[in-house]
Amino acid sequence: IEIRANPPNPRHPRSILYPSTIPLPLSKRGNTMTAITVPVRSEIPVEFTWDLADIYPTPEAWQQRLDAFKEELARAAAFKGHLGDGPEQLADWLDVYQAIQRETMRLVMYARLGYSTDTGDLAAAARAGQATSLESTVAATLAFAEPELMAIGFPTLRAWREENPRLAIYGHYFANLERLSGHVRSAEVEELLGQVEDPFRTAAAIHGTLTNTEIKFADAHDAEAAAAYEVTHGSLGALLSHGDRSVRRSAWESYADGHLAYQHTMAGCLAAGVKQDVFRARARRHSSSLAAALAPANIPESVFHNLIDVFRRHLPTWHRYWRLRKRVLGVETLHEYDVKAPLSQAHVTVPYDQAVAWIVAGMAPLGEEYVNILQRGATRERWVDIYPNKGKRMGAFSYGGPGTHPFIMMSYNDDLFSLSTLAHELGHALHSYLSWRTQPQIYGRYTLFAAEVASNFNQALVRDYLLRTQPDPAFQIGVIEEAMSNFHRYFLIMPTLARFELEIHRRVERGQPLTAPILNDLMADLFAECYGDDLAMDRVRTGITWAQFSTHLYSNFYVYQYATGIAGAHALAQGVLAGADGAVARYLTFLRAGGSRDPLVELRAAGVDLSSPAPLETAFGVLAEYVERLEMLLG
Repeated sequence: IEIRANPPNPRHPRSILYPSTIPLPLSKRGNTMTAITVPVRSEIPVEFTWDLADIYPTPEAWQQRLDAFKEELARAAAFKGHLGDGPEQLADWLDVYQAIQRETMRLVMYARLGYSTDTGDLAAAARAGQATSLESTVAATLAFAEPELMAIGFPTLRAWREENPRLAIYGHYFANLERLSGHVRSAEVEELLGQVEDPFRTAAAIHGTLTNTEIKFADAHDAEAAAAYEVTHGSLGALLSHGDRSVRRSAWESYADGHLAYQHTMAGCLAAGVKQDVFRARARRHSSSLAAALAPANIPESVFHNLIDVFRRHLPTWHRYWRLRKRVLGVETLHEYDVKAPLSQAHVTVPYDQAVAWIVAGMAPLGEEYVNILQRGATRERWVDIYPNKGKRMGAFSYGGPGTHPFIMMSYNDDLFSLSTLAHELGHALHSYLSWRTQPQIYGRYTLFAAEVASNFNQALVRDYLLRTQPDPAFQIGVIEEAMSNFHRYFLIMPTLARFELEIHRRVERGQPLTAPILNDLMADLFAECYGDDLAMDRVRTGITWAQFSTHLYSNFYVYQYATGIAGAHALAQGVLAGADGAVARYLTFLRAGGSRDPLVELRAAGVDLSSPAPLETAFGVLAEYVERLEMLLG
C-alpha cells in the first residue's frame, strides 16, 4: 500500500528522481534491464534548487567582489601595532574585524555552496579552491590582533569596556580571549599558523575529491536482475531502505567497495589530517588534540568521556534491536545492509510539500513566528536545494552567515527519512537565522556543540506530532524506523567514530603509524563491539567506514557532538512537549543566544546540563522506548 496524505505536487519531477522505498514498476523485455539513474544537475528544475543569487548575482560578480575584497584587506594592516592606542581605536578595529569576517563568510559560502551541488563542475571547483586560499589569507592578515589585545592587558580591556559604550558587547569575547590566552602565540607565530591553514586543507580536499568526484560505484541490482539502480551519495540512503534485500546488499557492497579501491590514498590523507591536528595542538601548547578541540567552546574533557562510558554501557539496547530486526525480517542472519530494511510491507510516500506541512505542524509549540520563518524558507524563498543529482556531495547540511539567509543542501527521496532530514536541517537553519538576527557579527556563529541540539530538537518534535496524529500502524512503524535510523547514526555510528578518532589521535601523539590496514582493523573492532553476536559483520567492508566520512574526521573531534546534541535535544523536547512552564521561552532564548555565552552555560539556562551523564541516559531511555513500541506494533 502507499500512504499519501495529500496528492503530490504536480510540478514534482518524479520521472527524474530515484524512488526511495517505493518500487517503480519495472518491465523486463527479453534481456533488457531497466536502469534507474540519478539526473545531472542541469535536469533539476530551478525551483527545486537553492538561489545563490541571494548572495551574489553571478559567478562573475563573485569574482569581482573577491578581487576588490583582497585590496580592502589592506585596511586591517593600518591597525597593526595600534590596537592599544585607546578604547576608540580598539572599537574601530573591532568594527573592521567584524566587517572582514562577514564578507569573508559570504565569499566562501558562495563558492562552497556552488561546488557542493555539482562537484564535477570545474569552474565551481576552482572557486572553492580560491575560497580556501582566501580563508588562509584572512587568517594570516588578522593574526596580529589577538596577541596585541593580550599585550594591552585584560584589566585595561575590562576598564575600556566600562568606559566606551561601543565596547560594551565584547565582555564574553574578552573573557574567552583571557581564558585561551595561554594558547595564543606571538603575532609572528600566529601569522605563520594562519598561513599554513591553506596547505593544511589539502588532505581533506583530496579525500573529498576522491569521495565526491573520482569514485565510481557499481550499480545495485534487484533479486531478479530486472533493474539496475545507480549508486550515488544521494541515492544510497534510499537504496539501503529498499524492500528488496538484493538491492540493499549490492548497494551497500558497492559503496564500501568504491571506497576500498582508494583506501591507501584515503588513509594517507587521514593520517596527514590527524598529524595536522596534533601539530596545531602542540603549537598552541595544549596537552592533547582532544584538549585543543574542546578548549575553544570551554568543554571539559569529562563531557567526551561521559559519552563513551554511557554509550558502551547501553550497547545491549542496540543488541535487542538487532534481535527484533532479525525476527521480523525472517532472516537466518542479520547483516549490516539489513539495518534500515523496511519492517513493514507498506510504503509511506511523503512528497516534499507534505513534509514541509508536517514539519510546520510539528514545530507549532514554538510559536507562529518560528513556523512562519521555517515555512517561508523551505518553500518560496528557496533556502533548500532539494533533490539528488549527479555530482552532488554526500549528506546534508545547513550553511550561511549574517547578511544572508540559511542554505540547506540535501537529497530528498519522498520518504520519512527525507522528511526527518529536512526537519533536522531546518532546525540548524532556524538556529542560525535567529542567532544572526539577534546577535552582533562576533557572536552570530554558535558552537558546533550547540548546533546539533537545535537540529535534533526539531526531529523529536516532528516525530512526536506524527505518532500522535497518524494512527495507521504502518505509518507508525515507518516513523519509528526512521527514528531508529537516526539514532543509529547519532547514537551508534558517531560515538563509534569518536572512539576511533580518539585512538588514531593518540597513536599519532605516540609517534605510531596510521595505514589503511591499521585504520580498517580498528574500525572493524569497534563496530564488532556494537553489533555483538546478533549481527554478522563483514569486517573488510565495515572496516572502511572511516573513509566514508570525508568531512567529519577532518574536523578534529567533531563527531562526538552529534551524540551529545541528540541527548540535549530530547531532554529539552520533553519539557516543551510536557508544557513545562517557561520551556518554550527558554528554548527560543537558547536559539537566539548564538555564541554570546559558552554552550554549556546556554544549555543549562535552557534546561539541560550536558556536563552530566543524565541527558545521555535519558536519550538511551527514548531509544529503548522506541524499541519497545516497535515490538508491540510488530507483535
